[in-house]
Amino acid sequence: MALDSPQSKNETTARQKWMSLLAGARKERLDALFPRDRRPSFTYLRKPETGLVMLRGRQGGTGSPFNVGEATLTRCSIRLANGTVGHAFVMGRSHEHAVSAAVCDALLQGAENAQLTEAVITPLAHERAERERQMALKNAATKVDFFTMVRGDVD
Repeated sequence: MALDSPQSKNETTARQKWMSLLAGARKERLDALFPRDRRPSFTYLRKPETGLVMLRGRQGGTGSPFNVGEATLTRCSIRLANGTVGHAFVMGRSHEHAVSAAVCDALLQGAENAQLTEAVITPLAHERAERERQMALKNAATKVDFFTMVRGDVD
């Protein structure tokens, strides 16, 4: 399959979405949806390791890039017994979160996609959507509309 085929782009997009949801989930919530005892056997390609990443921003979203600061990140890569590789990058220092996310990533690429999507990804997606809706409502309550009134020409 060509890398730029429509099917390949859809697969990449789906994987990006589930990796984002897994990385953004709270560790406790991911543990509740995907307990440790459900993990299949795997080998580490890269054991969980914690380090720093530089966060970059742009003034106004379009200006020149600048360094905002550093953030703690934990990464992990695993290989399942069937050869499927899973990766995870999560904010913070939780090695267990990174391992769970990497195992989920690997499983979602295989035959367990449908069950795992229903059990883990769908609830995480609904919870993220609800958090974003609540934030939008909170932000809308503080919105201020500025306008000017024309008083007429003074001659």
